[in-house]
Amino acid sequence: MVGAVAFVGVLRTSLVDGVRSSAEQTLDGLGTRVEADGAAAVATEDDDVLAQLLDGDGRVLARAEDSPTRPLDTADGSRYRHDGEPWLLVTDDVELPGGGDGVLVVGAPLEDADAAVRTVGVLLAVAVPVVLALMGLVTWIVVGRALHPVDRMRREVDAVEGTNLHARVDEPGSGDEVDRLAVTMNRMLARLEASQQAQRQFVSDASHELRSPLATIRQHAEVARAYPEVTGTAELADVVLDEGARLQDLVESLLLLTRVDERGRERDRVVDLDDLVFAEASRPRSAHGTTVRVDVSGVGPARVRGDDRLLARVVRNLVDNAARHAAQTVTVGLTTAGTEAVLTVDDDGHGIPEADRVRVFERFVRLDEGRARDAGGSGLGLAIVDAVVRGHGGTVAVSAAPGGGARFTVRLPVDQH
Repeated sequence: MVGAVAFVGVLRTSLVDGVRSSAEQTLDGLGTRVEADGAAAVATEDDDVLAQLLDGDGRVLARAEDSPTRPLDTADGSRYRHDGEPWLLVTDDVELPGGGDGVLVVGAPLEDADAAVRTVGVLLAVAVPVVLALMGLVTWIVVGRALHPVDRMRREVDAVEGTNLHARVDEPGSGDEVDRLAVTMNRMLARLEASQQAQRQFVSDASHELRSPLATIRQHAEVARAYPEVTGTAELADVVLDEGARLQDLVESLLLLTRVDERGRERDRVVDLDDLVFAEASRPRSAHGTTVRVDVSGVGPARVRGDDRLLARVVRNLVDNAARHAAQTVTVGLTTAGTEAVLTVDDDGHGIPEADRVRVFERFVRLDEGRARDAGGSGLGLAIVDAVVRGHGGTVAVSAAPGGGARFTVRLPVDQH
């Protein structure tokens, strides 16, 4: 609409300028003839223009046949209505042949220009609202069709609940923004489904792990009450203490995993990782009734940034895990490679099959060798290691050790300050 109004204004100005140019050309030609032939030249002008020659006092000296008898306005560019029609007046000073000066006024009709402007204005007044209405209708239809898949996806996602997280939204396959939105929503639903399945599996495994020591305590208590001569108080106390310690370790591990998931950066500080390794290696460890030696001759200085308590738990869990499966020796190494601190923990046991080297970091996963009750593990130690290391921006992996056992390799970014 603004463009239509501007167009009418530009058209009016252009047409008026054309009429003015024509009137000025007539004025120049008539002025030349007046200066040569006198005032009589004005009377010979045709009916298409108005023409008057005025003296210095504003009296009409001569005029064209169709021009009015009263003097015209001598202001250049003024408008005048004659016989109900608009005219544009232009003026110029001329010298009369007998001496003296005069003012020559010439008028050109504006009727055609005004008629053209009125016609265009009427057409635009009708066409612009129609075009706007059509454009609004087309926009509404096109945008509605474009957003229809979005509304369909909204309904599909709104219908997704905790019981049907396996549902997915239809992907248009068009490759545009709507298609990418559908792909993103499906990825989000897949992550939610995986998280829910992991949570359910975690609750199930945790319930099973907690049920076992409780069942053991209850079984021995019932036997001790029914047959006091078979199970004495001391034996029952030993069972309760052992299973209680197992319960305590399991609950503490679960709480630690929760803290790792919610860990902020407020406790991060510069940590001497080699000090943690030496502190954990100094603790005595045994496996299969024999003492396991921890070799720390390959430990060098390395500084990282993080939570010292959680990093100490990483070293402890790795060394304890290696000690449970080692035959005689656990070897710990620590070096700095570029921007990473590399911690390795090797044992000389039977190693971990390649097919299980990723699965060992899942929660409550114990391989066949570690499923015995005296193995001492809850299946959470390596899961804690994986969670803590990833929370510190590092990685942990397992491979074959040079001595034939398992090697756990932890890579953490070194402190750059």
